[in-house]
Amino acid sequence: MKGYAAHEKSTLEAVIAARNTAMAARDPQAQAQAENMLSGALRQLFALAEAYPELKANTNFLELQRELGDVEDKLAAARRFFNNAVQEYNTAIQQFPAVLFAGMLGFGHRDFLDLGDNRAEVEKAPKVSFG
Repeated sequence: MKGYAAHEKSTLEAVIAARNTAMAARDPQAQAQAENMLSGALRQLFALAEAYPELKANTNFLELQRELGDVEDKLAAARRFFNNAVQEYNTAIQQFPAVLFAGMLGFGHRDFLDLGDNRAEVEKAPKVSFG
């Protein structure tokens, strides 16, 4: 696969950098930004495959593409799981008797992991030029 994609090294490096950033993110806001960056990099990689049919037919690339699709699915599932846990937590600290003690013990409202205004940009297909 390296031979096929050598001239598109920057695209592969962007995917790797985005993955590393997503893995290192510690708070929900940084995690959302890192996942947006990763999704964009993956879309560029898939667009690269469309531009080079011989790359698209390569079994190693097909396996990579399948695995990356699996990673995107897992990210979406983890986002849903996290947001569900935040919803349950926020509800729990607002119910009696927890509401009496939550504030005093440092339990406060938590924010959801939200893609925000970037959602439309993250979900659109990338523009790739080769020239």
